[in-house]
Amino acid sequence: MANDLMEGKKPQDWINLILAACLFISPWVVGFAAETAAAWNAWIAAVLLGALALAALSVFAEWEEWVNLVVGLWLIASPWLLGFVANANAMATHVVLGVLVVAASAWAVWDSRHHPPAHA
Repeated sequence: MANDLMEGKKPQDWINLILAACLFISPWVVGFAAETAAAWNAWIAAVLLGALALAALSVFAEWEEWVNLVVGLWLIASPWLLGFVANANAMATHVVLGVLVVAASAWAVWDSRHHPPAHA
C-alpha cells in the first residue's frame, strides 16, 4: 500500500519543491531583495519550479522535468543575461540553485527512462 502511495512520486520532485522554496525566500535570507532583477527572477522562477514540482508529485509527466531543467539552466545564465553578476550573493544563489535544479531534473528524466513505473 505504501508503494501505491509513492508510485510516481519521485524524490527528485520533492527536491525540486524544496529548491523552489529556498529560491523563493533567498532574496530575503541571502540579502539581495533590493536587487530588483535578481529578486524578481528568483521569485518568478521559484513559483514556476514549485508549480511544476507539485504537478509532478500529483501526476508525473516527463515534460515537467524538461521544463524544470530549462528553468535551472535559466537560473545559471540569468545573472549574466539580466546583469546582476556584480551582486555576488544573488549570482551565487542563482547559479548554485540552478545547478541543483538541473541535476535533480536530469536525474528524474534519466530515472523515468531507465526505471519506468510498473503497471498492475
